[in-house]
Amino acid sequence: MKTLPILYSLQNCPYAMRARLAILLAQQTIHLRPIVMKNKPAEMLAVSPKATVPVLVIEPLADGKQSAKQHSREAQIIDESLDIMLWALQRNDPEDLLCASNPDALAEMLNVIEQNDKQFKPDLERYKDAKRYHHGDLEACRLKCEPFVQALERRLSQHAFLMGEKASLLDYALLPFVRQFSKVNRQLYLQGPYTHLQAWLNAHLQSRLFSKAMFKFPLWLDTQEDILFGD
Repeated sequence: MKTLPILYSLQNCPYAMRARLAILLAQQTIHLRPIVMKNKPAEMLAVSPKATVPVLVIEPLADGKQSAKQHSREAQIIDESLDIMLWALQRNDPEDLLCASNPDALAEMLNVIEQNDKQFKPDLERYKDAKRYHHGDLEACRLKCEPFVQALERRLSQHAFLMGEKASLLDYALLPFVRQFSKVNRQLYLQGPYTHLQAWLNAHLQSRLFSKAMFKFPLWLDTQEDILFGD
């Protein structure tokens, strides 16, 4: 009997967003459990003590011989967003987002994603906090974000997407974070030297895929009903 994977997800978390995007792009079907961080399900905490989203729980196939407790122990837990993206796309990649024909592409994409996650994201959080709490170092925080954003702008000045003329893993992994950057100081962003990045971001945000990934479902703790999500 097939048991669908379960994804614990937070609506506007950029890491959860990239996981949902990849699941849709890979045409996978899962059970979605929307949560809020102020009320985390005990079921999620039991399998992933890090207590952040996304968390993907892949139960083993039921054979009728093991107890529910044994099944729970043997479930595969993936609680890093990039790992969830790779899990989904390695199962099915109809749009070749992993650029299979280019042996160097995946390493390059993973390197840029690491820069995003380890350098740009912390700088972006400081920029968001400076704007939200009216800190005096707002401009300095924005300037810390600029090198990464300008590197993306340079890529997009050469081709329509970050790795070439078609979308890739890199585009969808970075999309939620560029979206956050664009919202911190909207007017300054729109007036900034990001014309290619703006066009790239707008195209993604207006897509049917993004609308599906961002559809707001009821919280799982309110309904106790898993939501069928994906293909």
